[in-house]
Amino acid sequence: MKLTVNVPGAPYDIQLGRGLLDRVGEFVSLDRKVLLVTDEGVPLSYTDRILAQCPQGHRVVVQQGEGAKSFSVYESLCKKLLEENFSRKDCVIAVGGGVMGDLAGFVAATYMRGIDFVNIPTTTLAQIDSSIGGKVAVNLEGVKNIVGAFYQPKAVLIDFDTLDTLPSRHYNNGLMEAVKAGLIYDETLFQLFERQDPREQIEEIVYRSLLVKKAVVEQDEKEQGLRKILNFGHTIGHGVESLYGLSGLLHGECVAIGMFPMLEGEDLRWRLKRVCDKLQIPTQAQVDPHRLLEVMQKDKKATGDSITVVKVREAGRARLEQLTMAQLEDLVRRELA
Repeated sequence: MKLTVNVPGAPYDIQLGRGLLDRVGEFVSLDRKVLLVTDEGVPLSYTDRILAQCPQGHRVVVQQGEGAKSFSVYESLCKKLLEENFSRKDCVIAVGGGVMGDLAGFVAATYMRGIDFVNIPTTTLAQIDSSIGGKVAVNLEGVKNIVGAFYQPKAVLIDFDTLDTLPSRHYNNGLMEAVKAGLIYDETLFQLFERQDPREQIEEIVYRSLLVKKAVVEQDEKEQGLRKILNFGHTIGHGVESLYGLSGLLHGECVAIGMFPMLEGEDLRWRLKRVCDKLQIPTQAQVDPHRLLEVMQKDKKATGDSITVVKVREAGRARLEQLTMAQLEDLVRRELA
């Protein structure tokens, strides 16, 4: 199964299937220097299978979690490329979740002003959302993704078999990005969570989620307008994530918490609450509203004394709304205090 993301000047294919780790060379040129970037939580057998296809392959295993998206880890990866004499003809491949995609993608985007980047996502979160769209970044001073770039991969390979090793909490955490996609763009996708067992429908969920993101990114690659709807739940969610020190609560869990204040209508809130309960996703967190607002003022969507938020009144349709920081403060205190 294949999808093509048609962004100006840099279209790329998404390959979806099972057993793709053993067939990377069918879709990507591996007859060059290749740096595989993975983390301690990813089974080494995954990168072993890819390295077996690379005559000049190198592997770097970094710490697991958001802490890997730091300037020190970024620098160590760039040094590795330099030490191994990587050129602009060579390639960086991310193998893992969204953190690996962000980190390795940012390295590829900036080393020699850009070398080839391939993303092989192995988590629900990455397969559903972060592996496509071209956003790559690292964190700074506890602020998530504040230093980064738009840099499209050359290819994305989604092997559904890699999801079999995910712990249940991490599996469900990633599904919240699909719930988000359904709420903002595809009600049928949202209804899959209401009416079906998500694990039994995972291939359909990933595929429909990618169709949503593909449609949005193709219309607005650099987030000038429509693409901002993909931030539904993220304005408050990223703030909560930052307050928890980029640990404690997982990304999808924070996004879920951030969705509820942006839903308009008790019926939709109740529907989302039932989905979250089904996936064992928390819907509340104890946060200090003042500290949360301080973090959100550093959000990339904030401009001066206002910020763009995404609201949903009915499943499948989202709208952008500009709030002053005072209005956002009222909302946060009302919903999260």
